[in-house]
Amino acid sequence: MYRKIYILPLFLLLLGSCKKSDTLTTTTSPKDSTAAVATSGDPLPSWNDGALKKDIIAYVTKVTKEGTPDFIPVEDRIATFDNDGTLWAEKPYVQELFAFYRVKKLVTANPALAQKQPFKAVVEKDKTYFEKGGDKALIELVAATHTGLTEDEFEAEAKEFFAGAQYPGKNVPLKQIRYQPQLELLNYLRANGFKTFIVTGGTIELVRAISADFYGIPKNQVVGTSFKYKYDADKNSIIREPALDLLNDKEGKPVGIQLHIGQRPVFACGNEGGAGDLAMLKYSQGSKYPSFQLIVNHNDSIREYSYQEKDNLSLNTAAKNKYHVISMKDDWKKIFPDK
Repeated sequence: MYRKIYILPLFLLLLGSCKKSDTLTTTTSPKDSTAAVATSGDPLPSWNDGALKKDIIAYVTKVTKEGTPDFIPVEDRIATFDNDGTLWAEKPYVQELFAFYRVKKLVTANPALAQKQPFKAVVEKDKTYFEKGGDKALIELVAATHTGLTEDEFEAEAKEFFAGAQYPGKNVPLKQIRYQPQLELLNYLRANGFKTFIVTGGTIELVRAISADFYGIPKNQVVGTSFKYKYDADKNSIIREPALDLLNDKEGKPVGIQLHIGQRPVFACGNEGGAGDLAMLKYSQGSKYPSFQLIVNHNDSIREYSYQEKDNLSLNTAAKNKYHVISMKDDWKKIFPDK
């Protein structure tokens, strides 16, 4: 199953045992960090001064300087970012929270569903159902809660969810779990002619519902896991069917990039935690232009979380291929947006 939608955090959430962390402050919009750049002259004010920050600025400077061997034309300045654990927190995944939100609404409208799986397992917080059922049970839950709606209906559901949801353990609106340094990086790249895309394992429609508001990224620049569609002539709308079309994780990410963008990114950023972004980073490194790869390392248990892969695959791959690693603890002055 795709790690950016469900894994063990699903079971922890079902049990009501989400890990608590530091309290977050109120948020700013993506545009607010641009204003900070104009005031301070520092394009990345929430990044600590160090080798990584210098490398990012040096890369952007060299590839945007016309008349040099490293110059990248504007039309080829494609930057891709994973979402969960890269642009916002992923413990638990927001996709899970939306699935549970949908279960509650569906069961309220039709109480008989509480006796049918997978609704019954969610209502009764039965983690063994998902542990025993594995990927099949998790896909069943996603299909049951994310399909059967027109795209307009789904977007309305998503926006209603985001308007009222609180992030477990932190008890803040979902907008406040974004990473401030990444908001600045997105703005810095765009200010230098890069087109920024979200390439997520989460479902494409859920992220599209908030991408412009949360990140300044329009919905047509979101690549994600998608279900099969069909056109309903009577409703004159698109209906999502309960069957996966593209699993946009791991090796699926380069496929999604080709399908939606049509060219390799020269700048790619993912995170360590499930090895789901390595294929995207490798794909980026194959560009004919100078490229830049970043991996967020979740190593700050005080301000965010601390977790690593058991086999350390992402960080080992980063060292082998000379990807840049973001240490949350050492490279970011702050993690979440200020008031």
